[in-house]
Amino acid sequence: MPKAVKGVLVECDPSIKAIILKIDQPLHDYIVEDLDDQTLVVKEAKLPDLKQKLEEVSSRPQIPDLA
Repeated sequence: MPKAVKGVLVECDPSIKAIILKIDQPLHDYIVEDLDDQTLVVKEAKLPDLKQKLEEVSSRPQIPDLA
């Protein structure tokens, strides 16, 4: 039987979406559906945790890529 999951529509820049995808990659705990290059559906219960992880990533010092 199908299981419904409450989700929140998240619209963001492609760069932020790439960060969210990277955060979600190991366990697939956050994203319900990847809709397009700027839109995701995220599990409603996980949204506060995802926001916290994004804050942690954005507060890290940026190291320039020397490649």
